[in-house]
Amino acid sequence: MKVRFAAQRPKGSYALALPVRGEDMLSDRLAGLDEAGRRLAARAAEAQRFEREAASVVETFVAEGETARRLLLVGLGGKKDEEAIFERAGGALVARLLTSGETRLVVDLGGLGLDSSAAARLGFGAAARSWRHDAYRTKLGRKQKPTLEEVVIVGGGEGAEAEWRRHSALLEGLAFTRTLVAEPANVIYPESFVERCRAAMDGLGVEFTVLDEKRMAELGMGALLGVGQGSARPPRLLAMRWNGAGDAGSKPLVLIGKGVTFDTGGISIKPALGMEAMKWDMGGAGAVAGTILALATRKAKANVVGICTLAENMPDGNAQRPGDVVTSMSGQTIEVINTDAEGRLVLCDAMTWAQREYKPQLMIDLATLTGAMIISLGHEYAGLFSNDDGLAADLTEAGNSSGDRLWRLPMGDAYDKLMDSPIADMKNSGPREGGSITAACFLGRFVEEGVKWAHLDIAGMVWADKASHLYDKGATGFGVALLERYVAANHEL
Repeated sequence: MKVRFAAQRPKGSYALALPVRGEDMLSDRLAGLDEAGRRLAARAAEAQRFEREAASVVETFVAEGETARRLLLVGLGGKKDEEAIFERAGGALVARLLTSGETRLVVDLGGLGLDSSAAARLGFGAAARSWRHDAYRTKLGRKQKPTLEEVVIVGGGEGAEAEWRRHSALLEGLAFTRTLVAEPANVIYPESFVERCRAAMDGLGVEFTVLDEKRMAELGMGALLGVGQGSARPPRLLAMRWNGAGDAGSKPLVLIGKGVTFDTGGISIKPALGMEAMKWDMGGAGAVAGTILALATRKAKANVVGICTLAENMPDGNAQRPGDVVTSMSGQTIEVINTDAEGRLVLCDAMTWAQREYKPQLMIDLATLTGAMIISLGHEYAGLFSNDDGLAADLTEAGNSSGDRLWRLPMGDAYDKLMDSPIADMKNSGPREGGSITAACFLGRFVEEGVKWAHLDIAGMVWADKASHLYDKGATGFGVALLERYVAANHEL
């Protein structure tokens, strides 16, 4: 969907949206309408109990010449609403109109005194909400087909176009992530994931390194290889390096994403009900790939490496068994208690390799790691664990700003001891209590001295069973906006 900015409303047919803040006089926002139109719009707002709540929408029609124009009022909430309100407002408008029959929406910000950033963010929310994955839908009814083609934002200021360039790059990354996560596992598997990334970033200057199973075996990645050994699809480790700061010798920021392209649970097989959803168990890797695409597209002045640990966890005569002991690249041994606790196994070898290969200043991993995280935080926040208070605070701030919200949970020796094994250095699964915390503690054992590290458990956030302001049902793209905002605020020159 196209987003553009204008100084005044265009001519012709379109739906008109007027954002309204909690403190605005409704009569002021409706001043551009004739008296009959103002009365009708005010009555519609009253009848629909419009109280300017964030992203709430009122809809009516007003006469304009010999035609009727669709009019929408969208709430911007009060002064204390989160910074991401403009994305939510733009998304709410598009959610209402995407399949409505309207082809153009004009959002008039005139008189609100908003800056160009607010306009660009509203456009971002609108475009983000328009994304759909209809690749395999051959029969769509007339009322199911998207009709909205363009959003025109009026009164955003002269800098809106410049602001939009960054947001449009973020949209590229977000759409790429959502597509990867939404694709079925017979389409996206370790090898095809790599090829999708190569194609998407061709010509952008991203350096690719791909480790196959032979090279991983030479490096001693027994934990990652153990997860993939039951599948006909061989595992891969993908590294994408963006050297935007110009100093290739400087220590980069390393992002690591769990990329289990389908997770049956292995021998510890999951229940059949709902297993089809396990195609999104590569949501962390998808977010990392989308972030690198967004940074490279806008030529971010930062050095960032994105690593995706790609494997398929399948039951097979060659699959690893509960009770097996594997040796990780770090040399530490792991007793496999539960083959469905596989995410930490693919991540730990990638963490060791990243630290030896890139000597990072800090490291952030993203993973759909534990169902326990959904029990703890539902689908509102991702879990944040870190060995550094400053890093945790910066990520939390980026989450609040972007709308990809994080909630920090504790770690400590008492939790870490629960991962001790009687026959190996550690086990890959602890008790049910504190399951997300003990999983983070497991990963913490692979962080080398002096490396700042954060683990984001995004299990409840990469897929949605109900629509929201920024996405429809399905892949959300969680993590891309968060990481892009974090890099911009903390690592760009």
